[in-house]
Amino acid sequence: MLNVLKQARAAFSLLRPQDILESAERPVHVGLVADGSSAYAEMEDFLAPAGTPRAEWMRQMSQIHRANDPKVPERVDIVLYEPGLPCPQGAYTFHRGHPEDTVAEILHDKSELSLALARQFPAFRRQVVEHTIHMVARENALFAIATALPNVVPNFIELPWALGEFASDTAFLTTNQVRLAFQIAAACGKDVGLAHQKGTVLTIATSAFGWRAIARELVSHIPLGGGLIPKGAIAYAGTYVVGKSLEFLLVQERPHTNEERERLYQEGLDQGRRVAGTLRESRA
Repeated sequence: MLNVLKQARAAFSLLRPQDILESAERPVHVGLVADGSSAYAEMEDFLAPAGTPRAEWMRQMSQIHRANDPKVPERVDIVLYEPGLPCPQGAYTFHRGHPEDTVAEILHDKSELSLALARQFPAFRRQVVEHTIHMVARENALFAIATALPNVVPNFIELPWALGEFASDTAFLTTNQVRLAFQIAAACGKDVGLAHQKGTVLTIATSAFGWRAIARELVSHIPLGGGLIPKGAIAYAGTYVVGKSLEFLLVQERPHTNEERERLYQEGLDQGRRVAGTLRESRA
């Protein structure tokens, strides 16, 4: 256990919460094109909804620009058109009845702005957090499977980390979950880093040994090779619970009940089995 803690400490040194925060705080400017003030107001309300604290609303509005404003920036990051108007390539139509489709289209093309969009415009937050949770959980499932197949690791890893830093799967999975916690906090407009998220990081670190024990117990009863999917599924589920629990805490300002956490874990385990099965088949 002490060896794992040393590895985790070394791994944590690779985390750069300031880089995550800088990416999230990079100002995103949105241009609006409409043929009337009511359509402009509708799109503005989508990006800067009523009820937003005054200072935050003013900041949002300073980054939203009507095409007929006297001082429109020469360049904006995203251009949003009123539905019904011809929309040129590279711009986006505001889908009045399904704004989530507008969000999905923008995030598909502007993934490099995802954290900044989520932090600065709440309409993007849910989809960005959901995608981030899935991607980090998938990375952890992939790593869990890869560490059980050392002979294929060189052609297997698709991860944002150097394998040499991690002699322990627990150190990797824990560090990746802490990175996820930083990303979710950034997306939700909160402070980021170990100094601000000590409780979250401690919970992740202590939970890691529980997930590890469960995985080892299950895999020990399964024939060689057959334990890859359970191991990957548990890694996915543990990360999924961490992500969804933190999102809920930041948005609802209360933790999940035990029943809610059990439901989340089952959801994560079901998703993890599918993901792990797909990963294993793709590498067969």
